[in-house]
Parts: sequence; C-alpha cells; structure tokens
Amino acid sequence: MKRIVILGGGESGAGAAVLAKLKGFDVFLSDKSALKPDYKALLDEHEIAWEELQHTEALILNADEVIKSPGIPDTAPVVRKLIGKGVKIISEIEFAGRFTNSRMICITGSNGKTTTTTLIYHILRNAGLDVGLAGNIGNSLALQVALEPHAYYVVELSSFQLDHMFEFKADIAVLLNITPDHLDRYDYTFQNYVDAKFRITQNQTADDAFIFWENDPVIREELQKRTLGAQLYPFALERTGKTKAFIEQDQLVIKTLNSFFSMPQTELALQGLHNTYNSMAAGLTATILDVKKDNIRQSLLDFKGVEHRLEYVATVRNVQYINDSKATNVNSCWYALQSMKTPVVLILGGTDKGNDYSEIESLVNEKVRALIFMGVDNRPLHAFFDGKVADISDVQSMEEAVQVAYKVARPGDTVLLSPCCASFDLFKNYEDRGRQFKDHVRNL
Repeated sequence: MKRIVILGGGESGAGAAVLAKLKGFDVFLSDKSALKPDYKALLDEHEIAWEELQHTEALILNADEVIKSPGIPDTAPVVRKLIGKGVKIISEIEFAGRFTNSRMICITGSNGKTTTTTLIYHILRNAGLDVGLAGNIGNSLALQVALEPHAYYVVELSSFQLDHMFEFKADIAVLLNITPDHLDRYDYTFQNYVDAKFRITQNQTADDAFIFWENDPVIREELQKRTLGAQLYPFALERTGKTKAFIEQDQLVIKTLNSFFSMPQTELALQGLHNTYNSMAAGLTATILDVKKDNIRQSLLDFKGVEHRLEYVATVRNVQYINDSKATNVNSCWYALQSMKTPVVLILGGTDKGNDYSEIESLVNEKVRALIFMGVDNRPLHAFFDGKVADISDVQSMEEAVQVAYKVARPGDTVLLSPCCASFDLFKNYEDRGRQFKDHVRNL
C-alpha cells in the first residue's frame, strides 16, 4: 500500500489526509505545532494516524509521497532530508486535482487575489452554478473533493502552493500582478518568485483561458519569453488591439469573440483602481463561463468586499479608521494609499521580508501626516522613513498603536492600518492583527 505522509495539520493538511485515507492510502500526518481540536477530531473520525509538536523521522522518511503544507519552507530540516532521499513532495492542490474532473478557476497575484477569488465565487454562486471556494481561503480543496464535490472550484493560489504543483491544470488561470513579495522564501531572487507565479499557466491547452493584467511590466516581459498554450484574455484600463476588458467612457467593458458586456464604473461595488482590475478579472472569468450578463452585473453591484482588505471600521471624532491588515507587502500598501482621499495616519510594521519601501515613498510624501511603526524590530522602517515624515512613533502592541493614532489624528484624517509586512512578530496572523485593530478602534 502506498504510504502518504502529510506535513502540516492545518486546513490543507487535514483535508489532504482525509482524501488520501478515503482513496485507500496508508496515511500519517505530522505537525511541528499543536493541532487545532477541530482538525484532531476530523483525523480521528477518519481513523488517520497523526502526531503534533514533533516530526518523528522514522515515520516520515519512509513515505512514498509527501503532501507539504505551503507554510513549511523547503529549507525545513525534515523537508531537506526528504528531498535528499528523492521523495516526491507535492501540494494539497496537486493531490486533490488527481481525483476530480471539475472545472478549476485558479487565481494568483501578489495583490488582490483574495478579493478577486471571493468576487468570482460570488458571481458564480449567484448564477446558480455548483461551486466551491478553496485554496488560500474557504475550505480545503482536498476535503471538498473527498466529502462535498462541486462541478466548479474557485481556488486562490499562493506562490507557495504553486511551488509544489506539477500535473494540476487550471481551466481558467488568473494572474493579477507580480511585485516583489516573499523573497525570503525565494533566495532573495525575484525571478524565482516570478517563475512560481507563472506555474499557474502550466499544462494549459488551447481549450483553457489565461486572464492577466496587460500593463504589468513583469508579466509583459515574461510573456515575451514564454509560449503559452491557453487563449489569452488581457485586461487594462486603456484598450489596445488585444484587450478583452477595459474602461471606455466611464464604463467597464468586457469584449470577447462571443460576448459584449458593459456597466458604469461608478456602479461597481468595489471602488478604487486596484478593485477595477479585480472586477475586470472576475467579469472576464464569468463571461468565459457563459454566465448571463444580468447575473454578472448584479454581482458586481452588490458584492460586499473582503475582511481585512480596505475594510471600513468606524468614524471616531470625524476620523475614519480603515483595516487593511491583509496588506502584507509594499505593493498592497501602495494600492491602499493610492485610494485615500484624505490625509493619512499610517500604521506600518511587522516581519520585514526584505521590503523595498521606495515604492510607496512618493505616496507617503504626498498623503501621510504621521507614521506609527508597530513591530518587534522597526529598524528597517526607521532606516528608510526617518527624516521623510515629521511625526513618527514606535509602538509594541495594537492597543498602543490605536491609542497613538487617536492622539495624532486630526478631524478629516484617515487612520490606515496597512502594514507592508507579515504579522508573525506580534500576532498569530494578519486576521488576528486586523481583528485586534477593529476591537481597539471600537473601544475608543
């Protein structure tokens, strides 16, 4: 019997374990951290052997194949030993893809992927399609394939998930943008990260679709080096000969061989430049899947947005507070600042992944009145911003950050949490960071 070992017992690992067990494999799950009670119960229910707080090499290195959590780097000692032994290491998505013929709509990009994924899911569900939400959000794809199969899956893919995908194919692949991120996981070599993102196009044929931002300089340069099998669906603000979604006379227009769709840009539920791109990508996806125009229009009109992404929290003493905790890289913060219409008190900081803050320098100069650095080590932030903004504070907790923001903000300002950094120095994750921000703002 083939032995499958799963490293990491979170959503993806537990789901992969259940699918592997149901398919008749010898399954063992190991996690260096503590497992959540829900996942322990799920594993026990399916009689899957597991361990927590350790990796027992005798039970791992005898694997025929390993399904690795995207959060575990290839540099982890147990992973290095597996690679040294020549054991094949795959992702949960790769494994799940072997056991389903459902249509796969896959979304990646440095920024905007959660919003776009959720919006596509919203449109397809409202159109009455049998659709599941998976990948970086929603439930594990493997678990859904095992217990709750759907005809369509909308899958958000991080570069880490794409790294260990080989045979899996996206029927519709969406690549929103590529800017430097996670370089600490890619030997500080940007091309390695670019290559990971482009894995979303692998195995695509002429029957498949590749949707991408036409004006992204990195994507544009990469497309000149590659020959892709899929049909191309570029989107951009301004139309060129090949653009399939664009803005014309304040209308969002989608024009493909078989379809023409338009609606006023002002009616889109998601406002701001980056959200216009997200709406274009989602609208193109729905058009390719022959969703009725009325359904697309209504869903683009009534979509509620994503928690922790430019999320309005409250207005206190005529100062509005915006939670953009999901901005874990510099480019995300650029989009947030670019959409601000008032002076900004900006909360930055966390685990620096080799960030280049020059990308937001001009917007900080133009819009930011005060900076609040919230992290264990704020030296990289000080090295870049000292002398550029007059009012800079250091804080060590979210409560302190909100209190300082409350003191320095003036009526008419916006306090923006858009950290540019990962959250693991002071918080469990970006959700924890965002929820703490909201809780402390509501307590003002």
